[in-house]
Amino acid sequence: MGPRLDLRLQQKLIMTPQLQQAIRLLQLSRLEMNQMITQEIMENPLLEDIALETSEEETSLPPESDTERREEDSQFKEVEQVEEFGGLSFKWDEYLDEDTAEGSKEPSYSRSSSEDLPSYEQTLTKPTSLVDHLLWQLSLYSVTEAEKRIGTIIVGNIDDDGYLRTPMEEIGVIAGCGADEVEKVLELIQTFDPQGVGARDLKECLLIQIEQLGLQGTLISAVIEHHLGDLENKKYAVIGRSLGVSVEEVFQASKVIEHLEPKPGRPFSSTENLYIIPDVYVVKLEGNYVVILNDDGLPRLRINPYYKRLLRSKETATDLTKAYVEDKLRSALWLIRSIEQRNRTICRVSESIVKFQRDFFDRGIGYLKPLVLKQVADDISMHESTISRVTTHKYMYTPQGIFELKFFFNSSVPRLGGEGDSLSSITVREMIRRMVVEEEPKKPLTDQEIVEALKLKNIGIARRTVAKYRAWLNIPSASKRKKPF
Repeated sequence: MGPRLDLRLQQKLIMTPQLQQAIRLLQLSRLEMNQMITQEIMENPLLEDIALETSEEETSLPPESDTERREEDSQFKEVEQVEEFGGLSFKWDEYLDEDTAEGSKEPSYSRSSSEDLPSYEQTLTKPTSLVDHLLWQLSLYSVTEAEKRIGTIIVGNIDDDGYLRTPMEEIGVIAGCGADEVEKVLELIQTFDPQGVGARDLKECLLIQIEQLGLQGTLISAVIEHHLGDLENKKYAVIGRSLGVSVEEVFQASKVIEHLEPKPGRPFSSTENLYIIPDVYVVKLEGNYVVILNDDGLPRLRINPYYKRLLRSKETATDLTKAYVEDKLRSALWLIRSIEQRNRTICRVSESIVKFQRDFFDRGIGYLKPLVLKQVADDISMHESTISRVTTHKYMYTPQGIFELKFFFNSSVPRLGGEGDSLSSITVREMIRRMVVEEEPKKPLTDQEIVEALKLKNIGIARRTVAKYRAWLNIPSASKRKKPF
């Protein structure tokens, strides 16, 4: 069968590069959006930042006209003539000598200019890391070079929590020595500050701290060494019967253990505060909520006027140059339109969320309603995938605080018997949290008791759902929340 030509007519949905760019812009966060725009300004000469261009124009001096320059030159010539023929020539050496301090022949120090001063980043102090702190203490001890090398390897393998997870044999292979020598150096490092550093598990960490506090051989040490699991589950009676002491003595020992540090490296952990800049503001004006787009800090784009004039000219630019500029112009215009469309979409989605969650904005988290993407999509005539992209990594400032747009979408918990409106799962979790806060410490609520309490409020959920919500809230079980005294 030979080759032949065949004509077919069919329809295809093809995503153009411009459409792909518009979709990608929707799911970018504020920081990613700023970085992308900055990159586009660097790559496309037709794009420029209006705010940056305005600041440069304000700080730059206006050009001098020829008349002004001639007048200024004539004034300088007149001054020179007066100084030369009038005997008023200025003595610069005497002027500079005035800076010399009185009674001293040495000139005084002049102030450094702003260029000579260190930058702000150079004046910031670097916090001491756990590794640096331990190596500094190791250098204070008179140890051999071999022990110092082993200690350096041990310190390098201590994690951010202050624990040594690497086996002794592996460290011995790296250092070229036996496990006994590594153990000897480790014992020295375990005496360093912070207390409990270099431990291989939680039990060893707590025992090191007890030894340094002088409590070795006491009831506290026995509880840690033999009943750490029972202590976690608050089984004070079991611990008391095993050690032959009263429950009250076990409880007092547990109070001391609670004040020990389970993660010795915590004070040296570098925790940075993360600041969230909202994408939209929701403010109440004359009884209605208004959505305001936050464009502060984002570059405001425009087309460079020089290239506009270049395209209009017929003689100065070649065909190749005009083709390049026209291509960059189309790319710049599409980017500006895509950004404007993205901003309009964010505002429309935010306005729809405000409409559905009006009670939340008025009264708080306890009145959050169940909401799904389809409801907002149908309200503003968009696809659910578009709503999902818009609400990703976008934040809204509200009278109740700053929330991610995804926060307002949650599943529903139906009322018993189908009576009344369904509740949001976040609202139910807030109810459970309040119950736990207000419970009696000696008799905490079990998951089943929470289920029964919710039934009295006409809310029906299973016990496993309560356990799942409790895990999301980082609330331990009733046995671990129980306090005997």
